Amino acid sequence: MVRIDRKTLQDLEFPSVLQQISEFCITEPGREKVLEIAPFKDANDIAPELHRVKEFSASFDNENSVPNHGFEPIFKELHMLNIENSTLEIGAFRRILTVCNTTKDLLAFFRKYKEFYEFLSAFSDEVDYTSSISAEINKVIDRYGEIKNNASEELNAIRKRLSVIKGQINSSFTKSLNRYSKSDYLDEIRETVVDNRRVLAVKSMHRRKVKGMVMGQSRTGSIVYIEPQETLEFANEFSNLIYEEREEIKRILKALTEFVRPYRETLGSYQDYLSRIDMLYAKAKYANIIGGELPLLTSEKRIYLKNAFHPLLLISNKKIKAKTYPQTIELDPGKRIIVISGPNAGGKSITLKTVGLVQLMLQSGMLVPVDPLSEFCTFGRVLTDIGDNQSIENHLSTYSYRLKMMNQFLKKCKSDTLFLIDEFGTGSDPELGGALAETFLEVFYEREAFGIITTHYTNLKLLANELPNAVNANMQFDSRSLEPMYKLHLGEAGSSFTFEVAQKNGIPYSLINKAKKKIERGKVRFDRTIANLQKERSKVRKTAASLETTEKKARKESKQLEEINIRLQQKLESYQELYDSNQKLLTLGKKVDVLAERYFNNKKKRQLIDELVKLVMIENSKRKKIHPKKKRVVKAKEKKVQQEVEKKVEVIRRKKKKKKEEAIKAPPPKPKVALKVGDQVRMIDGRAVGTIDSIEKNHAIVNYGMFTADVKMDELEKV
Repeated sequence: MVRIDRKTLQDLEFPSVLQQISEFCITEPGREKVLEIAPFKDANDIAPELHRVKEFSASFDNENSVPNHGFEPIFKELHMLNIENSTLEIGAFRRILTVCNTTKDLLAFFRKYKEFYEFLSAFSDEVDYTSSISAEINKVIDRYGEIKNNASEELNAIRKRLSVIKGQINSSFTKSLNRYSKSDYLDEIRETVVDNRRVLAVKSMHRRKVKGMVMGQSRTGSIVYIEPQETLEFANEFSNLIYEEREEIKRILKALTEFVRPYRETLGSYQDYLSRIDMLYAKAKYANIIGGELPLLTSEKRIYLKNAFHPLLLISNKKIKAKTYPQTIELDPGKRIIVISGPNAGGKSITLKTVGLVQLMLQSGMLVPVDPLSEFCTFGRVLTDIGDNQSIENHLSTYSYRLKMMNQFLKKCKSDTLFLIDEFGTGSDPELGGALAETFLEVFYEREAFGIITTHYTNLKLLANELPNAVNANMQFDSRSLEPMYKLHLGEAGSSFTFEVAQKNGIPYSLINKAKKKIERGKVRFDRTIANLQKERSKVRKTAASLETTEKKARKESKQLEEINIRLQQKLESYQELYDSNQKLLTLGKKVDVLAERYFNNKKKRQLIDELVKLVMIENSKRKKIHPKKKRVVKAKEKKVQQEVEKKVEVIRRKKKKKKEEAIKAPPPKPKVALKVGDQVRMIDGRAVGTIDSIEKNHAIVNYGMFTADVKMDELEKV
């Protein structure tokens, strides 16, 4: 059973959140429902509501978006149906019909897309819909809001007779109009309408010449309005028929009201369903504004808020384009109580309120602005003591009020309680108030409650350090600028930076030094030690970040060197193969040269041919015979290698072209060192180091050990 006090809701500004959500409602009943939202009494209702809001939120960017759920409230109609012998008007039935049709459309939609909207569909299945109401209303009222002619036989007959009478009235009036117009008895306007009846505009001098009933006259008296005698009888009958029609419509509406009356609870359930849909719609819209997510729900007593934002602060900062800092905080059985310390204006209270407000929102079925990997459990009770608690009405001081609140905490605090206390123990003598606050905290700890408190009291920091399942925390400050960093750090208490902040705000150092002498030296040393620890931790954190950056850079460079090494190895292997191939061709060329010289001397052609054939057979015997399939594979590989070589050559050409263009634009190069035989050199774009064996004109023979290369002198640099 979840129990949240009204004071807790006010302390955490929950009504302000509801007000912001209500602005997204499109119906008044939906707006009222939003403003009445409170944390669910049954914890089992929280998860389904969260999933419904999540599905509705996803529907905004979906092709199968939820249909319009707008409607006009029918509270008055439902009230009238509770009154015996009451009759609803046509407008009331139109509103009822809208509620019925909108409900029908939504139920049909969720049935159709049950796989996409599982939880909304299950929620809609609870509505017991009947088509009898809308069917009966549609029999009587058309889409324009008029009673149909066939609503009853009597009405149909009356309207048929009315149609005939209208024709006779128009016909007789037209005859009179034409006759008196020829006699020049009528004014220029000829006719007009008085009391919904057509009348002749007769000149006052001819009033006695026109037979009929006088219906009035103009302001000047120059025109008299007369209904012709020929239309009087028809007009009287028309008036009687209008009365009969009105009475028949009343009877029809009375009968329709009696038909609908037994369904008043059903209609109430339709309106409630549509109001709930409007509330879900508003929750989903608000979630999109604040970046609301559905976190992980756990049955264990554990809260893990990752990158949580205070929703009200987030929206406020968005309007002024200011940055909002997220908080990460964790409560579990191993650290049930967190004591946050540090200087004022560092964000302690906002952190406290963020935890409480986000917890209340979640337990009220709202998506919350946290990382999706955050974890939440539910608490049976949330207790808060935040803000200025001085009670003028009850003549209570701040401390008296706080003691009264602590008494309530002691009565209600259990293992399923989350308590949040801002500036714990303040309002009285620091020594005595701190001791009492320490006692209260020990009681909360013994009852295994979960909670967060903010304080400046040293004894509470020490207690949190001593209790196994409690932990200190501090809001980080920049040690140099003394500006808040709005980041919570768990594990150590925070200094209040009292004198440092005073000095930063222009208080003379002499006064600060005088104040230091007035308090116990141990307290100053303790606070200074905490401040120094925070500064050291800040330095360590920066060093760690720097080392991490350096490590990443080193890993990247190592990877690049490894890749370069592999490429060099591949180049060396290809050069070695080229060298072996050239050596083989040189040997073969020498043998052919010997045969050519021998033939030159003896002119024995047959001997030359035999020796050439013998030489070719010897060379062929060294070759391995390749299977046709392997041959094709080899050819394919050669082709692929050739393509890769061509690509690389093209890349090299482009690079050289680019370098030439840059060389033209660039300033003249610095004078190069003159190279000589025996110098260790490398190519300007390469890394392999070799020795110059010889220099001829503008070329040098460079010995790389495994091979030699003929390189232009301009492309070499001394190592």
